[in-house]
Amino acid sequence: MDERRPKRRKDKYNPYTLSKTGNKHWLSFRDGQGILHEIMIDRELFELLDRFELDDLSFLNEVDRHYEHSELTDSSLFERAAVPAESVEETVLRKMQYESLYRAIRDLPEVQRRRLSLYYFRGLTYAQIAELEGCKYQTVQESIYAALKNLKKFLK
Repeated sequence: MDERRPKRRKDKYNPYTLSKTGNKHWLSFRDGQGILHEIMIDRELFELLDRFELDDLSFLNEVDRHYEHSELTDSSLFERAAVPAESVEETVLRKMQYESLYRAIRDLPEVQRRRLSLYYFRGLTYAQIAELEGCKYQTVQESIYAALKNLKKFLK
């Protein structure tokens, strides 16, 4: 049974592969002409090369982390941000849109504004609003649909 070592990242100076077949240990590599060579080695050399691979991998990861941290700039930090920073134009546009929305909500009839607020901002259901106001479910539903229609008209 051929037991390959877990695939490990290797640099160009460490191009060999280790494997085991029963009690036999193998080292395989490609030479300069691309010819595959497999050499049987003893267990001690196998374990030494396996340890070297792990140490080499640890070193390569450490170098990568060093490069990654040394190359951090404002732009690379912004790219990594969970919520990207807004530009001034985006902030102004968003605020203008919010102002338009608030103005449109403020201009709705009082009943539509109240029901819309209860539904979207306070999280009540149509049934809860109907019970709270002592009216039918369908009345609340129609009122909220009308409010949304009025908002769309105003915001266009």
